[in-house]
Amino acid sequence: MQLSQHFTLDELTRSDYAIRHGIDNTPSAEVLANIGMLAAGLEGVRAVLAVPVHVSSGYRCAKLNSAIGGSKSSAHMQGLAADFTCPQFGTPADVARVLVESKLRIGFDQLILEGRWVHVSFSDEPRYEVLTAHFGNGPTTYTKGIA
Repeated sequence: MQLSQHFTLDELTRSDYAIRHGIDNTPSAEVLANIGMLAAGLEGVRAVLAVPVHVSSGYRCAKLNSAIGGSKSSAHMQGLAADFTCPQFGTPADVARVLVESKLRIGFDQLILEGRWVHVSFSDEPRYEVLTAHFGNGPTTYTKGIA
């Protein structure tokens, strides 16, 4: 199902982990509406970058999110977040910096530089929160801005 010019439902719900482990990652009708908002937001991201983005993780049902160690409050579970890369544009840090500069045009709720990918979420009331994730021993920590 085509959700927007460049994004499909399959692309924003597909999970190799879910497939391998027999997890049904089918969104509810309510979540499907949110995934439509996600697709529209990602169109804004794509327009700013002017090249395709590669979504590695979009919607995650609660069981899938828990299985992969996602945050208990992850916007992925509401169908409002995606993790992506854009190698044709540059590194994830390059991508994040440009998107922060275009935040009002994109209208993101949260943008997180997560090392090898960028996390972006959308909301009816965007906060324009920008963070950098830090991984290491223990739980992930976050700092404000793009480090």
